[in-house]
Parts: sequence; structure tokens; C-alpha cells
Amino acid sequence: MTQINHNYTELQGSYLFSEIAKRRTKFTQENPDAQIISLGIGDVTRGLPEAVVNAMHAAVDELASPGSFRGYGPEQGYDFLIQAIIENDYKARGIEIGTNEVFVSDGSKCDVGNIQEIFSQDAVVAVQDPVYPVYVDTNVMAGRSGKFNPETKQYENIVYLPTSSENDFIPSLPDRKVDLIYLCYPNNPTGMTLSKAELKRWVDYAKANNCIILYDSAYEAFIQEEDVPRSIYEIEGAKEVAIEFRSFSKTAGFTGVRCAYTVVPRELKGKDANGNELLINDLWNRRHTTKFNGVSYITQRGAEAIYSPEGKEQIAATVDYYMTNAAIIRDGLSSLGLEVFGGVNAPYIWLKTPNGLDSWAFFDKLLSEAHIVGTPGVGFGQSGQGYFRLTAFGSRENTEKAVERIRKLSL
Repeated sequence: MTQINHNYTELQGSYLFSEIAKRRTKFTQENPDAQIISLGIGDVTRGLPEAVVNAMHAAVDELASPGSFRGYGPEQGYDFLIQAIIENDYKARGIEIGTNEVFVSDGSKCDVGNIQEIFSQDAVVAVQDPVYPVYVDTNVMAGRSGKFNPETKQYENIVYLPTSSENDFIPSLPDRKVDLIYLCYPNNPTGMTLSKAELKRWVDYAKANNCIILYDSAYEAFIQEEDVPRSIYEIEGAKEVAIEFRSFSKTAGFTGVRCAYTVVPRELKGKDANGNELLINDLWNRRHTTKFNGVSYITQRGAEAIYSPEGKEQIAATVDYYMTNAAIIRDGLSSLGLEVFGGVNAPYIWLKTPNGLDSWAFFDKLLSEAHIVGTPGVGFGQSGQGYFRLTAFGSRENTEKAVERIRKLSL
């Protein structure tokens, strides 16, 4: 019998969102007449922007003709999309990014999960706690995590950086040597952000300690406040220590279409076992071109249209729609006396569970009594115990209904 990769046996239980789906399915089978409102998984509900749809239709027509048909494209992405990304997301903010530093992909989840492959197996990983599960699980699969401690419910070789209301959701710098630091801002799941001064502290730390920041900025478009950086490269020196991940999923409805990009600066370096310097950009390019065949031409034309005048206007309307939902949830829960965080620069609302309920107990209460699905905070890490996440990606009608249902609960 073929032996499996033993690291997979260290994975704990089901993937968080699979467990949520399992519990929801069981409840609906037992209560077929219940009208479930889902504010759990971060999937969007608005349609694709009209500018995107028109661009994709035109691209389909191009592919229908032998004269304009395109087969395999460049794995890194078509130049028309890369140029649009650079001009609008970076150059417009005074940031210089080269065309060979942008890698178009089929999703930030894939990239933040795959990036660890180019680093050594003994690299020490630091993550915020609570944390997007993919950061931890992919390093478990790679063998960096060590054993799972059932008492602490954490992995022995991963460095956890706790965040809670007690430290204003700002993680402390690592107290031991680390090689890779995962940061996510605006944060999933807490919805909180860092100021430029706070982010500079992390960049300075990475430079002083020769480590690399893996900066997940998938929710950048939802930032509303001025002092919140939209890119880590707004911070001086960040291109020497950071990789940035961006996504079109939540802003343009690409959760099913699939398109994102990762920026790997040419200034960023690592070393091999003999101490020789290597460009991380070259290594990621090698990995990307070996294991990925590129995002479809149709999808990339759709993504390019996001940056057109019409596309920008339509994206802004979508962001405003979701952030209005966030305000409805945040204000509604706050009016009930609940402690609520996030929802200002991100489409996530993070609340303290009432009456000392643990995260999964509150999940079951919301599901059984209000027919609402959310996400238990402890599913993101031990520092998430006693917290709960709701998303603003539902329809306006369902968002308002959900708040009214919660008002009627005995909390």
C-alpha cells in the first residue's frame, strides 16, 4: 500500500468552512422549512459589474474566430492586465512596481497557500491569532508546524501572535526568531486595520531580523479611512522584505470567476543552504510557471475592465453596498449592547459572544433560534474563542432581516 505524506495526519479536524457547511446541512435536513440567512462564509451576492460582463462577452467573441483566437497565454498574466494593475493600484499611489514583479493568478487563497513552497522546511512561521486557516494548514502540510498540542490547541513550531480587544487587535512583534510572518490587513476575520505607523513597525522589524512578511491585502478596496495603508509598499523599505497578495473576488464578484495577483519585488532576497543570495522573484516565477498554466484570457479581460472608468464607478457602488450592510450589522449589534469590532474598513464584523458563550455554542444558538449562519471565532484560532464573525456580503434584505432576528433573541 502506498504511503501518504505523514504531515497531512497532523491536520486537525475538518477545514473550518467545511464544518460550518456540515452543521448547516444537518440543521436544514432536520428543519426543512427554516429560512436560513448566511452571513458566514465570505462569498459575495452582487452580480458581476456590467463593464466586466461586456469585456468578457467581447473576449468570448474574440476566441470564436481563428484570426483572434488565443491559446496558452503567459503564465504570469497578460501585459494588458499587468499594466492596468500597476497604473491603478500602485503608480497612482506613488509606488513603482515592475511588470516582472506582478503575477496574475486564480485566487489569493491559492497564492497565500502556495507561496510557502519556495521556503525551506525548517523556516519558522509566525501568524496572527485569530488567523485565516489557510496560512496555518498549508504549513502543516509542508511539515513546518511540528506536532499539534491538544492542550493549547496550537502547533508547537508555529509562533502565534495573539490579538484581541485587550491589545486593540494589534499583534505584538515575535519574541523569538522567525523567518516568515503572515499579516492580513484589513484583517480577516476581525475586520481591523493597522495605521501606517503601526505597519512601519513591522517592516522595520522584518528588515532588522532578516525575515519576510507575507502581506495579504485581499480587502484593500474596502478601506474607508485615510491613515490606513492600502499597500505595504507605501512603507519605506517594504519592497526589501514583503510579498503582497491582492484579489478581485470580493470587490468585483470574482469568487467564482477566479482572478487575483501577487507582487514579488525584485529587491526581495533569500539564501540557499550555502548562504548564496537568491531572488525570491525568480523562485516564485519558476514555481508559478511550472505548476500553473495561467488565468483564462476571458477572465483577464474581465479583470482589466475593473480599471476602466465605468468599471471603477461600478466597483465603488459595490463596495458602498457591502459597507452599508456592514454598518447596518455593526450599528444593530452595538445597539443591543454587544461589543462589536471591524465593519469600518472591512466587510467583516467581529463581536464578543454574549453571556460567556463559547464560539461554537453561539453558532448553534444563532442557527437554531434565529436561522442565521455565521463563523465561530475559535475556528480561526484560540484567540478567537469567545468571538464570532459575521460578513456584510449578503443582500440588503437578508442583512436587515438578520439584524431583526438577532434583536429578538434572548442575549
